[in-house]
Amino acid sequence: MRIIRRESYSRMPWKNGQGMTEEIMVVPQDGGIDAFDWRLSIAHVGADGPFSLFPGVDRTIALLDGDGLLLDLPENRTVALTRGGPPFAFPGDWTISSRNIGGPTMDLNVMTRRGRFAHAMSHETIHGLRPLRASDLTLFIPTGAMQVLTGGTWSRLHSFDTLTLQAGEHTTIETDGPTNAFVIVLTGAASSGE
Repeated sequence: MRIIRRESYSRMPWKNGQGMTEEIMVVPQDGGIDAFDWRLSIAHVGADGPFSLFPGVDRTIALLDGDGLLLDLPENRTVALTRGGPPFAFPGDWTISSRNIGGPTMDLNVMTRRGRFAHAMSHETIHGLRPLRASDLTLFIPTGAMQVLTGGTWSRLHSFDTLTLQAGEHTTIETDGPTNAFVIVLTGAASSGE
């Protein structure tokens, strides 16, 4: 079990200058943007524009902050991402463009290379004590403050910190009131996040 603090995330501007990425984790670490097996990041979307293509990659995104994000999909379909709304999964091969609703947005993005890893992202509201058990590599990202039991001691998780649990690990989390979080489960040949 490991806590990754948001202030330690790698920050990088987009090539088109219209946004910035906070890279939380990438496996392998030296895989780069085109050779990763899986990647978890936060995107700061400052302007409308196209998504980068990632052939052979499955993606899921969810809105963390902002008024909303409209995704223009193939076949003239549109999906709206809203805070508290469900994550949206799609192939990285799709040509997609986004439009901010009301101003800049921030979204959580997980990508897995097809044939090597798969993932599922869910949005949960937690209130009080809750056990958390990992059957596979599990990444837990709260959107508000909460406590997590690590090695017999309570540690504070802040908004957008990341808690990683390896398969078989378990812990307890606690909130003072209803707090939202995203849970990402990764399955694959070598689900390592250590």
